[in-house]
Amino acid sequence: MKKLILLSIATGFLLTACHHKNLPSSELTKDPDKSFTDWKENVFMDSMWYTSPDAASVQGYHKYDAQLNVPDSANAKRVLAFADYVEGQLKSFGYDQLSDLSKTDYKLIENYVVSTRFYQNEFKEYEWNPAAYNVGDAIDYVINNNPAPLEEKLKNLTSRLSKVPAYYEAAEHNIHKPTKEHTSLAIAQGDGLLSFFDSVFPDSLKASKLTDQEKEAFNKSAAEAKKAILGYTKWLKELQKGFTKDNTRSFAIGKELYAKKFSSDIQCGISSDEMYKKAVARKDAIHQEMIQLTQQLWPVYLKDIAMPKDTLVAIRSMIDHLSAKHCHRDSFMATIVKQMPELVQFINDKKLITLDPTKPLRVRKTPEYMAGVAGASINNPGPYDKNGNTYYNVTPLTAYTPEKAESYLREYNDYVLQILNIHEAIPGHYVQLIYANKSPSIVKAIFGNGAMIEGWACYVERMMIEAGYHKSPEMQLFYDKWNLREACNFLLDYNLQVNGWTEDQVMDLLVKQGFQQSAEAHEKYKRATLSQVQLASYFSGQTEIFELRDEMKKKLGDKFDLKAFQEQFLSYGSAPVKEIRTLMLK
Repeated sequence: MKKLILLSIATGFLLTACHHKNLPSSELTKDPDKSFTDWKENVFMDSMWYTSPDAASVQGYHKYDAQLNVPDSANAKRVLAFADYVEGQLKSFGYDQLSDLSKTDYKLIENYVVSTRFYQNEFKEYEWNPAAYNVGDAIDYVINNNPAPLEEKLKNLTSRLSKVPAYYEAAEHNIHKPTKEHTSLAIAQGDGLLSFFDSVFPDSLKASKLTDQEKEAFNKSAAEAKKAILGYTKWLKELQKGFTKDNTRSFAIGKELYAKKFSSDIQCGISSDEMYKKAVARKDAIHQEMIQLTQQLWPVYLKDIAMPKDTLVAIRSMIDHLSAKHCHRDSFMATIVKQMPELVQFINDKKLITLDPTKPLRVRKTPEYMAGVAGASINNPGPYDKNGNTYYNVTPLTAYTPEKAESYLREYNDYVLQILNIHEAIPGHYVQLIYANKSPSIVKAIFGNGAMIEGWACYVERMMIEAGYHKSPEMQLFYDKWNLREACNFLLDYNLQVNGWTEDQVMDLLVKQGFQQSAEAHEKYKRATLSQVQLASYFSGQTEIFELRDEMKKKLGDKFDLKAFQEQFLSYGSAPVKEIRTLMLK
């Protein structure tokens, strides 16, 4: 999610003279660290939000909610101009003269410059991903996450919606040889955007105290915006009808682009090839532990059946037997809601990490415009909107066929569903993002490192099991299955994007070797065709965190305290783990 926000920023800069400022050299020599802090928090950040208002809204900075960037060619040139300016400013400060905390911010901003150029000049997603053009967040974070009066929000939307036609006109101009997969996603999400116009806007207008003239202006902007969205979706559908091998491209980005995107997004200090080898080794180690657990559980559940000699088949048989224990499809969301206070109680009883009771987590149905990518996700308030709502988005199973629902529920059975909630909510993404918003560095809160964010959520899965959460061989087996899934995420992503794997090869990895249900595996394959490197962040991040924890245990010995380690780790915000490691070991 954070990386998507940064991509939105990277494609949205509109540099203006009044925000393009250099600090006087006399100011730099007085106190380099203070000068850098002043620049990054006041000049750099203010320029960024002024010039990328839709991304600012997502982060809770609502000063520019009335604006929306048009992603045209002139704007693309300004993206690179801004990167040049930022690079020049960074060089003027001098990395070696900064404090440790400022050095991590320096590296994050430096990586932003490199990433901006890479995405603009080489990756060029704006040419082949029609789903990159989606005004859903630009609308949702104004109407639902801004604490301002309803009337103010609607006035801002009146202005922002008026720019939607030009936005999609530019999108149609930019798209060249799109992928089939991203085109289908864009069509589905375009249809989902209509829910704003059909229900959210009418209800909001009815509840507001806008004048008749103001309501008329809003309705006019909304009507034109809706027309533009419908037109874009219709254009994509017509484009889709004429797809051939010559006017589309593969979703696979290839080895060279993958290596560069991995370096840009993950920032872990080793190459994608090296991390790939670690993922292969981890998969093999998990298989060994799972067969030992299967041998332990077999006499309990399947004593009248001969255990297969093929170890993968035996593990699958045990998993299939235990997976029958799951909630009903109609109570899927209710089950998740019920588990939230149970997780809080366990964490408090074990004193694993300090939770903030003033930041409640709200479980809700996944908004329509976000549908089609993940079954569960977190929407958190940005660092400028710390009192905003945090949502745990859950996709209900009502639209699934009985067969698909059963397959999905067997995947997210009574054991795995709890691990999912640990990962997505407590103490995973929900807790980490609350700590990130408390970080003294706004840069770390904004430029969150995806591998650290996903790595933390994966790390706490094992941490909770180690602490005794629902301790049993059955839970351990399904944790191993889940952890195997995270290693397989990396292997799937790398092999699909780099080595040209087919869907059959992916199914063999995920279903036969990863013990996933077919419905879940097909959904993961679909997700892997729509993203790159993000699936590698889970394994990469957790690997670095566990290696850091081991180093800290070795350094501190008997003085090592798990709660202190975890809270110190989170206190640095969403910085790359390699930067946090430098600070903690020092």
